[in-house]
Order: sequence, then structure tokens, then C-alpha cells
Amino acid sequence: MREHFEIRAHDGAARIGSLTVPRAGVDVETPALLPVVNPNVLTIDPSRLRSTFGVDVLITNSYIIHSTDRVRERALEEGLHDLLGFDGAIMTDSGSFQLAEYGDIDVTTAEILEFQHAIGSDIATPVDVPTPPDVDRERAAAELETTETALADAAAVDTGDMLVNAPVQGSTYPDLRERAGRHAASTDLDVFPVGAVVPLMNGYRYADVVEVVMGAKRGLDPDCPVHLFGAGHPMMLALAVACGCDLFDSAAYALMARDGRYLTVSGTEHLEDLEYLPCSCPVCSQHAPADLRSRGDTERERLLAEHNLHVTFAELRRVKQAIRSGNLLGLVERRARGHPAMWDGYRALLDHRGELERTDPVSKGTFFSVSADSPSRPEVERHHDRLGRLTVPDRLLVTESKPPSDHDYDAVWRIRPPFGPYPPALSETYPLTAEVPERPDVAAERAAAEGVARLAREHAHASVTLAHDDWDPAALSAVPEAVELEDLSRLGRSNG
Repeated sequence: MREHFEIRAHDGAARIGSLTVPRAGVDVETPALLPVVNPNVLTIDPSRLRSTFGVDVLITNSYIIHSTDRVRERALEEGLHDLLGFDGAIMTDSGSFQLAEYGDIDVTTAEILEFQHAIGSDIATPVDVPTPPDVDRERAAAELETTETALADAAAVDTGDMLVNAPVQGSTYPDLRERAGRHAASTDLDVFPVGAVVPLMNGYRYADVVEVVMGAKRGLDPDCPVHLFGAGHPMMLALAVACGCDLFDSAAYALMARDGRYLTVSGTEHLEDLEYLPCSCPVCSQHAPADLRSRGDTERERLLAEHNLHVTFAELRRVKQAIRSGNLLGLVERRARGHPAMWDGYRALLDHRGELERTDPVSKGTFFSVSADSPSRPEVERHHDRLGRLTVPDRLLVTESKPPSDHDYDAVWRIRPPFGPYPPALSETYPLTAEVPERPDVAAERAAAEGVARLAREHAHASVTLAHDDWDPAALSAVPEAVELEDLSRLGRSNG
């Protein structure tokens, strides 16, 4: 059991939890965003991150501090919290990013962990190897072994009550990510970052991000807090949380502000292209685009960075509420409509619906079916799985309308795309209370037809009749020949 992490609510693989950071004396509610603070370039005063944005934990780079004489001496003398003026928890990176960029760094895992402990870090990171996407398998496996050695070195360092990260690498090989997750979970380390995904996000390869994360999650234990390194754009927070990630870090708020870029939940805009600010945060409420453009570089950068943080934390709160309400996948779907690559990511997530279903609450908020991908939601699969447990009479009518009063069936069940057949006693239970379109698409009809097929297969003794309202032939092709079909639209009994 990870004694520092408690899961308090689930929605699919997403969860709300609490990460206790003992050295800081802070309990961090997850999902949580860690703003990246460069100790040499403070776009926003770190003390304001806590007072203005409610930030409980941030991340900075211990290798930069270690490599900068002036900053290193101050950090060792004053401590990291006083150096940055931040009284929450502080995570420190190790220089792995610099290793990936420049090929080598002049510090070992033991040395950098001891330094992180000396300057007062609350969550430290060993020197792992962030293998980039699409390298050959031999390189990915070899570098993964190096990372596993770094985890062993980290476990051998006396870190006291400082938490230590156990990065999960493996490039774009889900099986290597799973292996890495299993190895990391077997250590006594505390937090589990999924690394080297920034190139995938920069390339809008969100489906690959999902596969990488789900691979890592299969190896990690359910109570492992998962950090998705570098995933701090509000556009993808809902998707990443839905994969089961708990922590995120973002330098985007500052880097994009420096380039005059303005974050939204559906992408990134250039300030120079905006005539209106589509946000109600304090910055956008008090300034027009022309006003921001007229400011000096430093002031404009600060204001844009503040907006970028406001919009990101607002989205994070929206995600948390969606988990509590049980409709996070609905939010993911709405966000996915903002970009084709995000839609690919959403579909990749639904490919793992069996994994999502394992931790999905049996009953939660209203299910909304709004797209052709809704039939792939885990709730539909769960309903189909339950069909085998139901008691089915010898002669059953499954219908979209009210049956005639003079029918001679043993029982009449209703059918509702995308779920499929269900007895009347279940009509007021989740997810059959769903809000669905009056005109279901072919995908929803086919999912319901597959439910009929599942029912007929699980209860071979029963004679089943399906009365449908002019379903598409492509949907009806899923119904086995043993099931008798009636088209209610031709009989004049549809929509009863």
C-alpha cells in the first residue's frame, strides 16, 4: 500500500485523491497541476501561485540550481522554499530533460538526490533516461534498463521523509511501458511519472499518449499516484485525467506567454490575432487584446501567464467536478471535438473501455449519449456484460414501443440504443436513465443490436423477437438469424 496516497472518488480510470507530502506538511488534492518555476526566470512570483491560484505544489529543476553557482549557494544556505518564496510542497526534477537534450550531464542519481535533499526538496527525482518516441526497440529496452538501475540507486539513498519519483519510461512501446510500470511499482519509491511524452504532445499525437499511459497504468498498482510529465495544457487535461493520471506539470503557461500565446480549453491563440478575449478570468475581465499588446514585454508576459494559469486551473476544477458528478467522459468528448487529434485520443481511450470499466462506479450521474462514439463507453459494455445474468422467459419481445395489449409473449422488454434490451424493472437504474437522441445514429442502433445478439447467445433457450423503429440495415446485420425482426415503422406502432 502507498501510505502517502489515498483515492477518494472514481469515474472510470479517473480519480480524485490526496497525496500527503510529509516533508512539506501538505496534503495535495489530486488531480493537481504543478506550475514549472525556473529559478533564473520568475515570470510570476511563486508566492502568488499559492495566494492567487491556490497552488499547493510546484516543480523546479534541481539540476539548473546545482549548475548555477549563485543560485546553488543561496539554495543550500536559505533552503529551496525561502529561495522561491513558496510555502507549499516543491518537487524537483533531476536534469533528465537536459540529459535528453544534450546527451550527458555531470551528476549521478545519488549525487542529485542528496543535493535535492540538502536544499529542502519535498519530492525528488532520480536521473532516468527519457527515451524519445519511435526509437528502435533495442534502444528503448536498453535505456529502460538504465532507468531501472537509476531507481535502484535512488532506493539506496537515505532520503528521510522526502518523497522520491520512480519514472516510467519505454518510448512508444506499450509493453515496455507496462514492464517499466511493474518494476517501478515493485520499489519503495513514492510517485510514478510517465516520462518522455512531451514530443508526442507537441506533435499532437494524443492517441499515442493514451497508449503510452494505459501501458504504464497496466504495470502500476492501482494505488500508485501517476504524474504525466509535461502535460499541462488545459486542452488535454480532461483526457489525461480520464486515463488515470493524477499529477501534471506545466511550463506552457510561461513559455507561451513569452511568445505572445493565449491558452484556451480548445487550443492556443496568438494575442496578435485576437479582437476579443474569450475568458472571464481577472486578466481578461480587465483588459482588451489591444491593451495587452500595448504593454511592455515584461508586463504583457506576466499578464498572459496569469491568464494561462487561470484558464488551466479553471479547467482542472471543471475536471474534478465532472469526476464527482460521474460524467468526465462527457467532458472529454466535448474537449475532443475541439481538435481532430484530440478526437483520435478520445477514441484510443475508448478502446480501453474494459480497463476503464473496472473502476467505474456502478451508479453515477446522468449518461449523455451525444456522438457515434458513445456506444463505446464502458457503461454500454457493462450493460451488455450483465445480460447473461438476467432471467429470460421462453418467448420474449424486445421493443422500442409499447406492445399491443393482446400480445402472447411471456414477457416484454424495452430496447434503447445504444444500450440494448432490458427488463422494465431496470428502467430507472443507471445507465438506462440516460439522455439519448430521439434519432439514434447507426452506431447506437448497432450497439443495441449487438446487445440483442448477446442476449440471444447467452440464453439460447429463448425465442426472441426484436421490434425496431426502422433501423439501418447495417445495424440489423448484427442481429442473429434466430431473432425474429419486426419493423414498427411499417406496422404503424413506432414511438409508442
